[in-house]
Amino acid sequence: MDYGMLCAQAQSLAESEGWYVALMANASALLWEALSDINWAGFYIVRDGALTLGPFQGKAACIHIAKDKGVCGAAYRENKTMLVPNVHEFPGHIACDGASNAEIVIPLRDENNAVKAVLDIDSPTLNRFSEADKTGLEAFARVIEKAMKGL
Repeated sequence: MDYGMLCAQAQSLAESEGWYVALMANASALLWEALSDINWAGFYIVRDGALTLGPFQGKAACIHIAKDKGVCGAAYRENKTMLVPNVHEFPGHIACDGASNAEIVIPLRDENNAVKAVLDIDSPTLNRFSEADKTGLEAFARVIEKAMKGL
């Protein structure tokens, strides 16, 4: 995967629209088209102390995720990327889609380093996400994070 190209494409999208909903919708579509072997790509937005479903590509998903639940909740609570090779071994994993076996969740932060949203990507393949994917997807998330307006 050419993450440099993916980040450049995200930057182009961000320059045309910084409103977080439109930007996240296009970013989700970009990831959906660019990444192989995934079954969900999208965002959860911090709202009233929990995560609420935002723009995504894939099957219908959990609408609300508490800060103490699942991989997304852990990324929010710990304010760090969670790369999970096998979600079935992750304590408290939420099975929104039983076909998901691996997951990566990356926090998007405001200027005070507070988590405002998370980028969540699932795969039906165990061990789908590598350290190189983590680095590349964190760079992608930083592009979206810097461009978000109104969140």
